[in-house]
Amino acid sequence: MAKKKAAVPTEKQFSIQKLYVKDISFESPSVPGIFTEKWTPKVDINLTTKSNKGQDDGPDDLYEVSVTVTATVKTNDKTAYLVEATQVGAFSVANFPEKEMRPLLGSYCPNILFPYLREAISGLVTKGGFPPLLLNPVNFDAFYAQHLQKADKTKLN
Repeated sequence: MAKKKAAVPTEKQFSIQKLYVKDISFESPSVPGIFTEKWTPKVDINLTTKSNKGQDDGPDDLYEVSVTVTATVKTNDKTAYLVEATQVGAFSVANFPEKEMRPLLGSYCPNILFPYLREAISGLVTKGGFPPLLLNPVNFDAFYAQHLQKADKTKLN
């Protein structure tokens, strides 16, 4: 009697395996003097996303997606603080066609991660003695579309 091959599931599968802060830092080079000055903050924010296939020795369907925010806040031309945090998610993703995988990793997963990153940054800034830094919501669909446009332009040049 011939053995039957085990059926390979073909249903799309997505699950969050782990959410974690991978890197975080806070610097306030002008304290304590900055606390006596009038608070007129100028905020410069840089946001990046990244996705990678899991490690070689891990499961084939594991992906690591990260969102990093770097915020520099100045008042009266002095740096009040610099905060940087990278929020990461390990996601199990299987049986998605390539055309769906890229937006899933480039937009959907960062949308999951961003609220955790907002909370981490706000808490860190508050613990540094400053008013909370409340990051505005991000449209990761548009952010991902801009990334694709830049990649297309690079290919053309």
